[in-house]
Amino acid sequence: MKEFSMIDTKHKPVALLSKWRQAATLVFASLLLWLTPLAAVAQQPAATAPGQTAAARAAADVTRYVTEFEVNGLKVLVKRREGTQTVVAGLFLRGGARNVTAENAGIEALMLDVATEASARFPRERMRRELSSTGTSISYGINYDYSVFTLASTRRNFDRSWEIFADATLNPSFAPEDFARVKNRTVFALAGSKDVADSYVQILQSQIAYKGHPYLNDPRGTSESVARLTIEDAKKFHGSMMETSRMLLVIVGDLDPNQVRTKVQLAFGKLPRGNYRPSPVPPLVFNAQTVDVTTRSLPTNYVQGVFVAPPLSGPDIYPMRIAASILQSRVFQEVRVRRNLSYAPDAFLGSQGANVGGISVSAVDANQAVRAMLAEITRLQTERVSPEELQATTQLFLTKHYLGQETNAAQAGDLAQYELLGGGWRNSASFLERLGSVTPEEVQRVATTYMRNLRFVVLGDPKSVDVKVFTGQAGG
Repeated sequence: MKEFSMIDTKHKPVALLSKWRQAATLVFASLLLWLTPLAAVAQQPAATAPGQTAAARAAADVTRYVTEFEVNGLKVLVKRREGTQTVVAGLFLRGGARNVTAENAGIEALMLDVATEASARFPRERMRRELSSTGTSISYGINYDYSVFTLASTRRNFDRSWEIFADATLNPSFAPEDFARVKNRTVFALAGSKDVADSYVQILQSQIAYKGHPYLNDPRGTSESVARLTIEDAKKFHGSMMETSRMLLVIVGDLDPNQVRTKVQLAFGKLPRGNYRPSPVPPLVFNAQTVDVTTRSLPTNYVQGVFVAPPLSGPDIYPMRIAASILQSRVFQEVRVRRNLSYAPDAFLGSQGANVGGISVSAVDANQAVRAMLAEITRLQTERVSPEELQATTQLFLTKHYLGQETNAAQAGDLAQYELLGGGWRNSASFLERLGSVTPEEVQRVATTYMRNLRFVVLGDPKSVDVKVFTGQAGG
């Protein structure tokens, strides 16, 4: 299964299975798992104005180097990084989980997977030879909010790579043998997802957290739903998605935007616009703290609990990122270092349209581990973090962010994520500055507002779970 995630890699969203994570989880080690990592030369910074902060300079760089235009209803973002020897491109399709039903869940992922196998002009063997000889990667990814066809190539071979990419996205061959092979491996992979405890917890969590919500339809589907799909289903679905009103194209590399515009016009200029109008995904609402236990004979109990988190487009996402990072550090210190209850306790924050954050742990004594983690949440809610801890956490977060933005793929993913979910790509330019202005009072406020009414799932021994520990959080 080709992988993709647009989620902060330190964090894991409620599951499209654990193998999707960080990547979320957001942490690939770069903000995108959808492309082969490629070395990129750092672009020269803009001149620094007197008194201009590093964050302000970074924001100026984003807006300075990004060109936005539209071709036949298709919005295009081109970020020029002078001197880089690689190019990445992503053709994003809006909708995600809202494009499928329980009956055909997995059709979009299957269509994307088969489409990257071969196209009208490039049958499978020829495509493999061309991609190999030019150092090009064509793949796909999907999450709850959108999917993407992806291209990674060298700058030298971009023109030829673009031809292959455009033909694969627009004219996939859907050869019966390709469809059968991809479908069989997908069904096999999905059928085995419950055999791995860490993955199964993610499935259980999504069933609980997303009950009654569009996200309940996993875009990857289930082994049962994918087994029902036919090649005609894939062809029909592809046709329905080929509308420019559904699309966003993001390209990052050392390219002339005017030349890119010509290429996009030739490739996508004749597609129908359609009448798709993106709308915000319904918010999640958790009214009470709950725990659901699934019995499985295991040497340890696997636990995850999630709370409703602010969306990427809201102002609370900035203090929440800091709060989640502080919680992650404190949970690790308390549960692993001080008490030695678990090898890898975690706290995380997603970047979804309907967003979640949470805590997770695998422990023999799940009660003691969860009690300690909930106590750390309570401490965030009742005790103001010190300026020193806030500054250290912010600096660490920013350092990891900068490191994660070194590749063209990561920068393309960042632009796309903000354009699709974060109120517009320009908001990515203000991210660093707004994060740096978070106060201790804001951290305490978002912890109190959002870190409550956790929905827990436990995979393991029901007899070892004290429900009162999981549902007794103050303010829950």
